[in-house]
Parts: sequence; C-alpha cells; structure tokens
Amino acid sequence: MNRTVTIAPVRKTITVAATPEHAFRFFTQSMSRWWNKGYTIGKSPQKDVVVEPRAGGRWFERGENGSECQWGKVLTWDPPNRVVLAWQITPQWTYDEEILTELDVRFLDEGGKTRVELEHRLDAYGAAAEQMRELFDGPGGWMGLLEAYAGSLS
Repeated sequence: MNRTVTIAPVRKTITVAATPEHAFRFFTQSMSRWWNKGYTIGKSPQKDVVVEPRAGGRWFERGENGSECQWGKVLTWDPPNRVVLAWQITPQWTYDEEILTELDVRFLDEGGKTRVELEHRLDAYGAAAEQMRELFDGPGGWMGLLEAYAGSLS
C-alpha cells in the first residue's frame, strides 16, 4: 500500500530595495552572483547557475571546465510576478528527473520595494521529506540564500 507523506513546505520571505521587475530579473538571470558556490552537485567547481527564461527551460549549473549539471527545470515563467522551478535533486545530492519538488518564488510590489516570497514544496521526497525540510529550513538553507540574494542585489 502506498502511503502519501504530506509535509509543510519551507516558506521564507525577504523584502528587497528593488522593483519587482529588477528583483525578478536579478533572481533568475544573476543567480551565480548570489548562490553559495559550495552548494554544487557538479564534478567541476561551479562557475555559473543558469535559469533558462521560459516555461520548460532548464535550471542547471555550469562548471569551470564547461560541464553542465542539471538541477531541474522551469515550470512557470511569469515575469515579474512569479517563477516556479522544479528542484530535482535527491537527498543524496544528485539530479534525478523522476523527483520533482517545487520551488515557487513570488515578487510582490510594496511601493518601491519588493517582498520576495519563497515556498519549497517537499512532498516528492517521500520518507526523506522531513530530513530535507530540516536542511532547507535551517540557517544554511533558503533563508541564507535569500539573504545572500538581497545583499548582492544591485
């Protein structure tokens, strides 16, 4: 009998001093400027993080040697309001096209600033969902990355 595991998503929010258009563009087109380079699954040191700007586009890292390592794909592309990315990385930190957790990021206008709301839905991890939630919800998880994003935003 299949047992469905339901776990609360990780939710993080940060407000940045930028318009939604700029905040969205920087989040999706300049990820390598704020992503922690230690958070890599590639064989080569990470040089770039790429989000192809369209639904169905790839989300991947490019190594210093030019190699590419898939992380997921773009599920929803709605600039400057929302991007939904499929995070397809296993608890063993490898890419698996069969795993699909959703990273839903919204950019909400707050009159000269933008509230960035991030939600990572983890049900696809099954029995490992709670362990992964602890990682993503911890200080080195999504909040740390959002703080790096806000600090790098220019």
